[in-house]
Amino acid sequence: MRIKSFNLAFLLAVLGWFAAGSAIAADLSLADAKQQGLVGEQYDGYLGAVGASSGGVQALVTSVNTGRRAEYERIAKSNGISVADVEALAGQKALQKTAPGNYIKPQGQGWTKK
Repeated sequence: MRIKSFNLAFLLAVLGWFAAGSAIAADLSLADAKQQGLVGEQYDGYLGAVGASSGGVQALVTSVNTGRRAEYERIAKSNGISVADVEALAGQKALQKTAPGNYIKPQGQGWTKK
């Protein structure tokens, strides 16, 4: 899997932007939702609701994942690789960058606090 360094840097910046809480839905920032244990990072590069979710949490997850999917598709197209390859790389990076105390969902496992 070959990704140009610029696109890899851009992907990491996008993940950082999402992690910083720039996406807001129903007055709930991503950072707040993560700190409250409502959402977590998954191995597939997408955000997930950790437990039963309210409409605000689900709206946040949908909003973040829609943005991520669009960016993954753009990166995949510009590098001639599959979206699945970009998702896998993004998932690895997101799990690594998740702050201690927040939730992650590694492949084949359930939600766990990092």
